Amino acid sequence: MDSYVYLAYDYPVLGAFWTVMWIFLWVMWIFLLFRIIVDIFRDDSMNGWAKTGWLVFTIVLPFLGVFVYVIARGKDMGRREQEHARAQLEATDRYIRETVGTTGPDSEVDQLAKLSEIRARGDISEEEFRQAKERVLHP
Repeated sequence: MDSYVYLAYDYPVLGAFWTVMWIFLWVMWIFLLFRIIVDIFRDDSMNGWAKTGWLVFTIVLPFLGVFVYVIARGKDMGRREQEHARAQLEATDRYIRETVGTTGPDSEVDQLAKLSEIRARGDISEEEFRQAKERVLHP
């Protein structure tokens, strides 16, 4: 039984803290690297050669490439992200409007016209038409 070594005795709390911190920093750096790569492709102001240069720079010398990119072009990264989010929101809103087929609630005139059509077809009685008309005109 004396041959068992307990890991807790060989790995102090401060060592565990430093390990967690380095893993956290490494994951943050990976996220930053991918965000920069996405920003390189998203930027319409750069031509293909500039995008290729930045991409090669960030892949060949990742730490230096990421830091230089953030220093040189980091100011506009947030603006490009906001423009992309705004464009996505507008596209979603446009799709929803097209799918639903309307841009807003019907006006009173449209509602009364629909009620008249329903009454003309005989689907509702004169009394039901009058009640519905009152609800439209006096909500």
